[in-house]
Amino acid sequence: MEKFEHVAQTPQPDWLRELRWTGLTRFNQTGLPTKHDEEWRLTDLSDLERWPVHPANSVSAESVSETSIESLLLASLDADVLVFVNGQFVPPLSAVRTRQTGARIGSLAAALATEPVLVREHIGSVARIEDNVFIALNTGAFADGAFIHLPAGQLIQRPIHILFVSAGVEHGATSLPRNLIVVGPGTNATIIESYIGTDANPYFTNAVTEIVACESSTVEHCKLQLESPDAFHIGTMCARLGRECNFTSHSIALGAQVSRSNIRVELQGEGLNCVLNGLYLTRAKQQADHYMVVEHNAPRCSSQEFFNGILADRSKAVFHGRIYVRPGAVKTDAKQTNKNLLLSDTATAHSKPQLEIYADDVKCTHGATVGKLSDESIFYLRSRGIGLETARRLLIQAFAGEIIERIKFEPVRAELDKMLLTQLSESPVLANTN
Repeated sequence: MEKFEHVAQTPQPDWLRELRWTGLTRFNQTGLPTKHDEEWRLTDLSDLERWPVHPANSVSAESVSETSIESLLLASLDADVLVFVNGQFVPPLSAVRTRQTGARIGSLAAALATEPVLVREHIGSVARIEDNVFIALNTGAFADGAFIHLPAGQLIQRPIHILFVSAGVEHGATSLPRNLIVVGPGTNATIIESYIGTDANPYFTNAVTEIVACESSTVEHCKLQLESPDAFHIGTMCARLGRECNFTSHSIALGAQVSRSNIRVELQGEGLNCVLNGLYLTRAKQQADHYMVVEHNAPRCSSQEFFNGILADRSKAVFHGRIYVRPGAVKTDAKQTNKNLLLSDTATAHSKPQLEIYADDVKCTHGATVGKLSDESIFYLRSRGIGLETARRLLIQAFAGEIIERIKFEPVRAELDKMLLTQLSESPVLANTN
């Protein structure tokens, strides 16, 4: 990955240069994970190892029309929009109308130039280099991403949509978006991340999002991964939650040849609630993985994880969820559920929920299921005059709907529901499930 080292050599503050070199050194020493690494043994990155990996080329605003960008946005959403093409911020395609005093919504590269002290306080403190080699690579070589800093006591009525587009890329082109989101005490915000590809060439996205949700804040975060069919997507979301905050994060994975979502949440303050919610839909030879760690570090906190997968053809999914209850985290209430629906005999789902409890007086549960469409349910619907294909589609929609319905912000929920319906309607496997 020496092609990315030039980023660490560009003019920048000493603290940032040191942070970058630490990340690159860690990555160069460790290299890409292999199946010999326990946490990656079910994720095949061998194709990526053989790619001619290089930084993605810059694309001018003129070459990406506003019309094409509008077609990639969630149509009915009235939002502040930050658009990045191949990892670079494109101001002419972005639109930020929120004007609350003290709110900063824009490019991380710009914030590093204008407000380095504010960025330095948080960047790398939640998504730590030692936790993940892809965090290390991203820290060493990121060029840009979103910077969102919302002051205390604000109701941000309009959602913030961060759109990452891969366009005009060559084989092996790599983007490394870095997002830093800080939500002040008592502030309410909805933030959406979308990753979308418009080209057929295989490319690589390695994205890292750090979220700091301060005390009594309410944050709904939604990530939509709809990369091109031959792409690799490694995404990391790390969050630190303060006392009595309410945090919800949704992960919707519909694209990419191989996608991996690394999610780590630290529950640092008492009395907070965290919901992690996810849906993955795979077909052909796709693989979608979720690796999650939730750390209960304070008393009287609750966390719920709900992840559903729909797998067709020869696709594969991996769910690895781990809940830590640290000493002193009494009155913890934690729940973890993973359900997988197989639409073919050749689809494969691996599920590994885990609990590690080091405190008394807690309530923790976990469960996992892997199965096919219920013959009894299909028979019930068909006995009422519903055709076989329609019956299957209704059952699959209901299964996915368990996840979609947990999205609180109605316009986002409606758009994702519509998108999922289109995906399912266009899938040939619905007519011939086993």
